[in-house]
Amino acid sequence: MTKPSAAMREPTYFILAALQDEPLHGYAIVKRAQELSDGRVRLTTGTLYAALDRLTGEEAARMAAAARVVRDRSVQSTAATARTAPA
Repeated sequence: MTKPSAAMREPTYFILAALQDEPLHGYAIVKRAQELSDGRVRLTTGTLYAALDRLTGEEAARMAAAARVVRDRSVQSTAATARTAPA
């Protein structure tokens, strides 16, 4: 499971900003990030796809944690119902 990083790096911020309005392919993300950063961020393919992999992994970790919470609540609710059900 990937551990989310504490601070977001500038390239990652502009990748997310580029994707805010609509889905884009790799080259369009690179160009949009460059536009949004006034030319400060010039993403390479390696940087872009490493950041997207990291973000995907972090989202998967958050989703897995949320699923565990839901599953645990369901198990607790089922156990409580079983204890209070008339015999």
